[in-house]
Amino acid sequence: MRDAITSLIKNYDVTGRYLDRDAIDRLKSYFATGTARVQAAAAINANAAGLVKQAGSQLFAEQPELIRPGGNAYTTRRYAACLRDMDYYLRYATYALVAGDTDVLDERVLQGLRETYNSLGVPIGPTVVGIQILKDLVRQQVAAAGIEPGPWLDQPFDHITRELSEQDI
Repeated sequence: MRDAITSLIKNYDVTGRYLDRDAIDRLKSYFATGTARVQAAAAINANAAGLVKQAGSQLFAEQPELIRPGGNAYTTRRYAACLRDMDYYLRYATYALVAGDTDVLDERVLQGLRETYNSLGVPIGPTVVGIQILKDLVRQQVAAAGIEPGPWLDQPFDHITRELSEQDI
């Protein structure tokens, strides 16, 4: 797993270039948000179970067909699997948040996930909605902890939803 610094340096090293103004600005941004990212991760970690439970409740309230007979979260096993996956997304989004880089999401979560979900009949649309709900709840939790949410907080969640949503045409 790489962080923002190692990813940046690797990209410049591969092309044989010195760090330019853009690279220095990205490094400054990474360090400027470092404390807030770590504090946000602590707030998320302290409330992870509640965030997942609340996100699941909100998702099923908005899309009750998921928990009705024939729905993908119908039965206790499937319901629990849905919450387990939401917890999984939250945990890895937190890792990406601290790293300031989404590589961990690509390496550990997203490679092959859409294909796996399709083969298991897991609907992508509600999954994306659930991740967006989770993002909104995280923003509220982080703000309640006295941390000013910035684009850095949305980045991991937006990356997951964008990658799950994209389709090859």
